[in-house]
Amino acid sequence: MKIEDGCECKCTYCAISGARGPVRSKRPEEVISEVEGLYEGGTLEIVLTGIETGSYGADFDEKYDLADLICELDRRHSCERIRLGSMAPELLTKGFIDRISATKIMVPHIHISMQSGADNVLRGMKRRYNRKMALENIRHIRERMPGVMLTADLMVGFPGESEEDFLDTMRFVSEAGLLDAHVFAYSKRAGTPAAEYDGQIDEQTKAERSARLIAECRAVQSRILEGIVREGKPLSVILETRRGSEYTGHSDSYIEVVCESENDLQGRLVMVTPIRYENGKIYGKI
Repeated sequence: MKIEDGCECKCTYCAISGARGPVRSKRPEEVISEVEGLYEGGTLEIVLTGIETGSYGADFDEKYDLADLICELDRRHSCERIRLGSMAPELLTKGFIDRISATKIMVPHIHISMQSGADNVLRGMKRRYNRKMALENIRHIRERMPGVMLTADLMVGFPGESEEDFLDTMRFVSEAGLLDAHVFAYSKRAGTPAAEYDGQIDEQTKAERSARLIAECRAVQSRILEGIVREGKPLSVILETRRGSEYTGHSDSYIEVVCESENDLQGRLVMVTPIRYENGKIYGKI
């Protein structure tokens, strides 16, 4: 569910702020009504998203933000699960995390719009955080949300990105303990400052760095999934798709889970005991 549009960050690689304009938020009463209508219709999980989801409410005259919305949805038990779209690291403050972690409705998963793990690159992008801030916020998330899984967006090949900068991003994947990452290569956007920067990276280097970063993400993911199987703790899974007797869905922590049943369980929430992992998925038994 889109609850916000627009962005005022003006990152040097991005054309969205010019195309979408300033932050505009859907009124809380509209969001609540839509969420509750979907839940009454059988939808168990709602993803709240936007161009800059964490800026929700910044345009309201009254003080009301994303944490207020989540807490209100929780008080009303408006649905079974709330998940968030991409969150900028600087908006994952201790105060925000303390509030949403105290709710029952918020899932233990956050997708972080990180872009890079290298301070040199983040400065060139004009992002509003640095590596240290992101890792400190991640440590607090893990303290307040036991079992939380983190995913992220990561860009390679930003103009001027050195091999050491790239290695900082590689190291970030392990330090942050990312379950998964959307890895993509920088591409020029007409009219953006970065398109005119010196030090443009060639396509072959971008492709090589993408492949290396994806491989690192897969290695970290395998270690995480191996630990989950070893622990054997049942996962709360909404079964989304069915092929014969095989179901695939996602746990509350966004782990992809495969299990089997002859019964019609599509769209249902079930508990699945993990048995093994393969190709980024947990295979288990209901």
